[in-house]
Amino acid sequence: MLLVGNLACVSARHQCGRVCPQVGRRIWHCARVPAVDVVDETFLVVPPKVVAAAFADPAGWRRYWPDLVLSVYLDRGAEGLRWTVRGALVGTMEVWLEPMLDGTLLHYFLRADLPGPATPSPRDTLRERQARQLAAKQIALELKTVLEDGRRPGEPPRSPTD
Repeated sequence: MLLVGNLACVSARHQCGRVCPQVGRRIWHCARVPAVDVVDETFLVVPPKVVAAAFADPAGWRRYWPDLVLSVYLDRGAEGLRWTVRGALVGTMEVWLEPMLDGTLLHYFLRADLPGPATPSPRDTLRERQARQLAAKQIALELKTVLEDGRRPGEPPRSPTD
C-alpha cells in the first residue's frame, strides 16, 4: 500500500484506470483514509459480559463521548458494539470485546473525519487524533479501575458474590 496524504493507493482485482491526483499515475484503487484513525487495546480482568454491560446503556455513551452522536448499527452482545458517528466527527466506531485468559481484551477503533466542507489543517488533524487517542485510553483505564474493583495484580477476577 502506498500512503500519500489522506489517500491510500492499494491494489484491487481489476484496474480502475483512474489517475490518482496525489501520485500522478494510474493506480488499481484509490481509497480515502480517515483523518482520525484510532486503535487501542486494554486488558481487563473481568469477563466480556461485564465489560459489555458498561457499554450497553446509551446514556453512558454521552459520558464517554460527549461531543459525538452514536447510532448502533451492530450490537454483538458480549462481543461489543459498532456505531456510526456524527457530531464533532463523522465515521464509525467499534468496541470489540475479546475473551482472553482470565479476562477481556478491550479493542477500540475509531475511524472518522472532521465534519464540514473545509479540509482541516494538518495541525488540527493531529491535535484531534491525539486527543482521541488519549480519551480512548482514559476510558479504558477508568473501566479497568471500576470493573476490577480493587483487584490486586496477580489475583483472579472477583466473582459477583465477593
